[in-house]
Amino acid sequence: RFAVSVGYWKDPYLQYFVRQAKERKAPEINRGNQLLCVLTGYYARVHGVSYLIKAFLKKTECNCQIVNLGAGMDTLFWRLKDENLLPRKYFEVDFPMIVARKIHNIKSKPPLSKPIMESHSGDSLLIDSHSLDSSRYSIVGADLRFSSDLEEKLKKHNLDVHLPTLLVAECVLVYMTPQQSANLLKWAASTFPVAMFINYEQVNMTDRFGQIMIENLQRRQCNLAGVEVCRSLDSQRERLLLSGWETARAIDMMKVYSFLPQADVRRIESLEFLDEKELFEQLMQHYCICWASKDSSNL
Repeated sequence: RFAVSVGYWKDPYLQYFVRQAKERKAPEINRGNQLLCVLTGYYARVHGVSYLIKAFLKKTECNCQIVNLGAGMDTLFWRLKDENLLPRKYFEVDFPMIVARKIHNIKSKPPLSKPIMESHSGDSLLIDSHSLDSSRYSIVGADLRFSSDLEEKLKKHNLDVHLPTLLVAECVLVYMTPQQSANLLKWAASTFPVAMFINYEQVNMTDRFGQIMIENLQRRQCNLAGVEVCRSLDSQRERLLLSGWETARAIDMMKVYSFLPQADVRRIESLEFLDEKELFEQLMQHYCICWASKDSSNL
């Protein structure tokens, strides 16, 4: 929310889910540069993931569905609608408690509810405290660690396993045990004949910088149950291939950052001065985007 308010990228919908960031007091130099590294990292994440999503939508001519796993307060549905890039159906999945909060915000904020109604057709829109189902957008309360329950709930909301399907997980699998995330990946690979999986999370976590990251999170009672799979780009690719995906690629976020349109990169770098380039590079080398595909129709 703070990154959007400063101007790193545009997201007119985030304000309805997350309160305005308090004005940042001038931090001491080191903390300030850590924050700038994180903001620039968010920028690369948002644009990197968005690039892959839009490539999939364009390749399928939007005749597809998206399943956003652990979506939280993500605003992608509304942003895609603004760009006339909505898939046939867009699903979000998260814990029932998170879903209830999101649905409450949607019901109480016309700029969120109106686009859902505009894109809806057919029977009346279904909405209760833990799920929302319209013809183009659904939110499902489920635990991703139990894929049979997940599939049942998605099918109740008209998931079509025969449609090309894009599954997106951003900082989600790392909070599950390796076995739990493998089960989810295997379910996705075996359920959809034509599919792509995008995963954004940590990588290179066995070096000293990675260990410090883990210790800092543990001090905040945040346990990365699946961190052992985040050893390297190879281990990230391997988990996808072992789960039944036909192809898999992974690149760290420093590489992603170098691929982004350089005119816009120069724009965001001029927003605030970042003088700790080494810290930034270390942080970016410890996150990655991985993507895998299954393609029975040679799309």
